[in-house]
Amino acid sequence: MSDQDGIAKRGRSLEDEYFRKKDRELIEKLRRAADAEQARKELGRKAGLDDPQLVQELQALGFTPDTVNLLPLVPIVQMAWAEGGITKPERELIVRLAKNRGIEPGSAADAQLTEWLNHRPSEDVFARATRLIRAMLDAGSEQTADLNADDLVKYCEEIASASGGILGIGRISAEERALLTSLAADLNARRT
Repeated sequence: MSDQDGIAKRGRSLEDEYFRKKDRELIEKLRRAADAEQARKELGRKAGLDDPQLVQELQALGFTPDTVNLLPLVPIVQMAWAEGGITKPERELIVRLAKNRGIEPGSAADAQLTEWLNHRPSEDVFARATRLIRAMLDAGSEQTADLNADDLVKYCEEIASASGGILGIGRISAEERALLTSLAADLNARRT
């Protein structure tokens, strides 16, 4: 065997290995894409949303099939943060509401809720979540089957009343009242 044949054989071997590597990478990329599509479908199913853009927005906000049941609690968390921090009574009420919604201690949803209670989500999260909740209410989602906009507003009022005031007077601050009015309007608005 000549040196030329050995070089050609080594070249083919390197070429074969290169294409095997590219095939593995492509297969892995296709598998990840299929997994991502499956996760989107599962999230859409759990959220009760058929619109791919709304499901994509849920994902962009960090919701997963395991945490989407938290979405209706976002306005309540927003209300708790209205005056710059969450008080112990507000925290306890939110945790009780979460438990009533099936959020189990130690679950991914519980971890996300704890994060929101410790660090205020951005205004963008609050605004986008409210719009997504409205879409879920309109769609008759399983996640909102036991809720309506008025229930959410009532829970927000409970949070606003949980702290503050003296002898029951002035329990809801001006900031909370303004936010409550805004949330009620947004949650009761119909999508077109």
